[in-house]
Amino acid sequence: MKIETIRWVDVKIGRILCFLLTVWRKLTLIFGKPPQHKPERILFIKFIEQGATVIAYSAIKRAIDEVGRENVFFCVFEANRPILDLINILPDENIITIKDDSLGAFTIGSLKALLRIRRLKIDATVDMEFFSRASAIFAYLSGAKQRVGLHRYTSEYSYRGKLMTHEVQHNAYLHTARAYALLVACLFNGKQETPAPKIQKERLPIIIPQFEPDAEKERAFREKLASEADETLPSRIILVNTNSSDMLPLRRWELDKFTSLTQRLLTAEPSALIVLTGTAEEAPNAEQIQGELKSSRLISMAGKTSMEELLYLYDMADLLVTNDSGPAHFASMTKTEVLVLFGPETPQLYGPIGGRIHIIWKALSCSPCINAINHRFSPCTDNQCMKQISVDEVFERALQILRLKNQVTATSPS
Repeated sequence: MKIETIRWVDVKIGRILCFLLTVWRKLTLIFGKPPQHKPERILFIKFIEQGATVIAYSAIKRAIDEVGRENVFFCVFEANRPILDLINILPDENIITIKDDSLGAFTIGSLKALLRIRRLKIDATVDMEFFSRASAIFAYLSGAKQRVGLHRYTSEYSYRGKLMTHEVQHNAYLHTARAYALLVACLFNGKQETPAPKIQKERLPIIIPQFEPDAEKERAFREKLASEADETLPSRIILVNTNSSDMLPLRRWELDKFTSLTQRLLTAEPSALIVLTGTAEEAPNAEQIQGELKSSRLISMAGKTSMEELLYLYDMADLLVTNDSGPAHFASMTKTEVLVLFGPETPQLYGPIGGRIHIIWKALSCSPCINAINHRFSPCTDNQCMKQISVDEVFERALQILRLKNQVTATSPS
């Protein structure tokens, strides 16, 4: 589904359903609240954004520590499942997928998923979709007796009714990874608080999964990459991710700037192989850059890799330059240095985690304009937050990262 369709359904239909289900819930509560107990089977609800799944790792791990790996489940759109499989934190059969090709497929898929969840006797849900009505409705219809999710309290966030048993106040100053961990912590807090919860941030540690390559698969991918490069792979590989067909176009850096950056990297690093990455939809733009620069040391892997192969590519590379998008989070799981260009969102909330992350963000007075309040629909039509990031600035930072990497490599014991 297009993001506009998702928004329309959430606003027009979701608001009505949230109200009706809230009335129903209040009627049922007349006969008494169900007793609270330690959850035994937990379902995470995170339909969209594979990058967000990476930073949800700490939350998932906390749930596993509490109830065991076999008792933790995850519901996600089918297209966003691959990163969960690669993280390999949950059993395959515990990942519940929903098709989202169309509104009809989403509706049918949701009903099937809910029937399966009820058969599994899930007793707790963790709604990680910030102020989405669809996920709140899904959590309530799951039949789980304990439901954790964000609540607007006295703020003017989206109306989602009162479908949660653990109503968590949104903290706009808390990194999203900690916010996810906070949701899980509420389940095991042992007391109800308003607003919930009153937990020190230090009790919410953040960790990310680490990619563990398989030697045989790595060898096979090296051969595939060498075939595309039509030569033996050099010791230095630099990745440039144009991410031109992102569902949030305000996060794009202009294609001509990616072209200029790539040209300068080719000149500054004469022995390096530059690899353009992206989805199949982004392949034409990668090919356009190739066509303009016409270098044997410039190849495109856009649309030519699976998610797993992409992680092998990141792990082999010295540097990835990308805008704020899923690849920045995927690459944080590997050994590569990651230079991320932020614009309409803030790295303080959505920045990738890890010691190899480097950020360029102009922090304009209007940024971030994409947030939980506006469902990430900004009125902006002129993303100066990205346009003011110059090729010179990105190029110099990239060289600085590569020089530092050279120094670390040179001083490391052999």
